[in-house]
Amino acid sequence: MFESARRRSAATTIKGTGAADETPLPGKLVDDLQINLIGRKNIGREIYHQLLQAIQEGRLESGMRLPPTRELARRLKVARTTVAVAYDRLVGEGLLESRIGAGTFVKRGVVSATTDARNLDSPLVPKEAWVGFPTSYVRKLFAGRFEFDFRTGFPDDAAFPYARWRRLMARQMRASNAPSGYGDPAGHPGLRAAIARHISLSRGMQIDPEEVTVTNGAQQALDLIAKVLIEKGDRVVVEDPGYPPAWLLFRTVGARVEPIPVDDEGLVVRALPPDTRLVYVTPSHQFPIGVTMSLERRSSLLEWARQTNAAIVEDDYDGEFRFGNRPLESLRALDPNGHVIYVGSFSKATLPSLRIGFVISPNSLTSAIRAAKHLSDWYTMWAVQGALADFIEEGWFARHLRKMRREYEERHNAILAGLDKHFQSLLKVTNSAVGLHVCATATELSPSDLHRVVTSAKEVGVDELAQYSAGQPVPGLLFGYGAIPTERIDEGLRRLRKSFV
Repeated sequence: MFESARRRSAATTIKGTGAADETPLPGKLVDDLQINLIGRKNIGREIYHQLLQAIQEGRLESGMRLPPTRELARRLKVARTTVAVAYDRLVGEGLLESRIGAGTFVKRGVVSATTDARNLDSPLVPKEAWVGFPTSYVRKLFAGRFEFDFRTGFPDDAAFPYARWRRLMARQMRASNAPSGYGDPAGHPGLRAAIARHISLSRGMQIDPEEVTVTNGAQQALDLIAKVLIEKGDRVVVEDPGYPPAWLLFRTVGARVEPIPVDDEGLVVRALPPDTRLVYVTPSHQFPIGVTMSLERRSSLLEWARQTNAAIVEDDYDGEFRFGNRPLESLRALDPNGHVIYVGSFSKATLPSLRIGFVISPNSLTSAIRAAKHLSDWYTMWAVQGALADFIEEGWFARHLRKMRREYEERHNAILAGLDKHFQSLLKVTNSAVGLHVCATATELSPSDLHRVVTSAKEVGVDELAQYSAGQPVPGLLFGYGAIPTERIDEGLRRLRKSFV
């Protein structure tokens, strides 16, 4: 009875004109079913029990299609009837079902038994830095869309030129010179050259492609820097308020992370401890406050680094979008002594899902950073790198930036106008003309009022400023505008204003 149901293999091949088309059978085929018979005496019973256990534990899910008896017997090197008897027994118990001409399936509606086997306590424990690591807020942040999406750090993915990108990706996949094995940890040479040219022009500094290492986003760039520079116990200084993922990363390598306050001119350099090994800063658009580090403060920071032989990590996370004001020279452009490591990303300027970032390092560190990249994940996806190189070199990136600068400036102005209209006496907006978010402090609100407002704000993706503070929390809110259309901004702010009453 069961043999006729198993005569067909995983898919039926229909021969056409010059090519074969595969017509898949219903149900997901379990093609790599693991049954261990080494050292077992009763082979038929073992096959039955291991299939039963896989169903009970949920490894064989409802609706899955098992291999034909002939195929499974061949793999296990047993008689076909031995496998057929095990299948027949499970069919009789209502766990499998046979469909003529299709195969044998885990019966629909079979619920796996609850088992503690996968949740047993283990004597293995992570390093202290990973205990209680906060991930729940990240999952919630990226869980879905908001009716009024004021989330921080999200670009407008709907405005990305997907059709053009698909053509560039297709070209890369067809390219005869695409690597058939592994890629260079340093990154695609065309992309490194394109990044060097783009940064040289847009940030006013001379960059050699050999100084550029392509990474999976800016976060991996920070990880590589930490691996090659930070020893356990080294002091690392971060801005307060600042960017928690950077703080947490530095702590995982054993650094003593010390927050230093930020004022209207950026990081307070006079507060830096002399034994600091590394300083992490966001000078173009301080995250999350939004101020731009003054030229005087930049000069002071570079002189301090020269005297203490400390490293400076300059994270230019959204500097592509500046509205109105003249840009200041980057720390890397002002640095004559090789203390600055420049980190950038295409997540805000293109799509976060591309996961392309880069680090521009002094020659003394480049080899070590590339070695760390090699040991971390070897290289970033080659076709995506190649497509991005063409996207930049053929002018599509510059065109996209021009378009989005106009769009984001309009939204930036709409946010400012809406905050002035609805929150004039309640929130104080920080002066900022860069990036994809605006910060507004709420020093006039009582703790109870602020709690009520923050609860309502989270419904529309508005971040609470206090979550970015390592020391004394600063009451306030962050309003992102990369993911919300201009015409939705005023209504979103108006609804949020109701919670202040």
